Formats: sequence, structure tokens, C-alpha cells
Amino acid sequence: MTREGHRIESPKDRLTQGIALALLLVLGGLAIVGPSGLLAWGDNLRLLDQRRAQIAALTHERDELKLQVDALNPKHADPDFVGELIRRDLNVVHPDEVVILLDPADQPRK
Repeated sequence: MTREGHRIESPKDRLTQGIALALLLVLGGLAIVGPSGLLAWGDNLRLLDQRRAQIAALTHERDELKLQVDALNPKHADPDFVGELIRRDLNVVHPDEVVILLDPADQPRK
């Protein structure tokens, strides 16, 4: 120790302190600009909202498909729905029926 009470640092101590400082600066930089840092927070929130909207849409689609599957249960199938599917998918029409084809582009938008 010197007269002022400070310890004289060796080059090894200075190197250790420099490495520790560099590591702290890198970690601080990552906390600000990293993939989960402060600057990416808004983008992550936007992506989260998009994913929630996708989940809601897929849940709705799944529920619609479940209703269709239930309507096609062989034990108690819905005859109206079965007839609609046969006419639509197999182009089966009774002789006394009239088919009106609609162009999807002419349909009103929701």
C-alpha cells in the first residue's frame, strides 16, 4: 500500500477489470438492442397480437369444422347438410332442380 491508502494495481488486476467491464458493456448492450431487449419490446408485442388473432381465427375454423363433423356422424347425420355436400362436391342434381351458379366476385363483401 501507498501512503494515501490505495493499493498499487498489477497489470493482471487491470486486465481482469477490463474484461469484466467489457462483459458488462456487452450484456448491457444486449439488454437494450438484443432480440429480447428494450428496443425489440414493441415488435414482440405486435407479433403477440398477430399470433393471438391467428389463434382466434383458427379456433373459430376448428369449431366450424367440429360442427360439420358432428353433422356428418353416421349414427345421426343431418340430411340437409349431407344433401348440400353431395350437391356441391359431386355435382348431383335432381331432374326437377334448377342450379344457379354464382360468381364469387359478384358476391357482396362483408
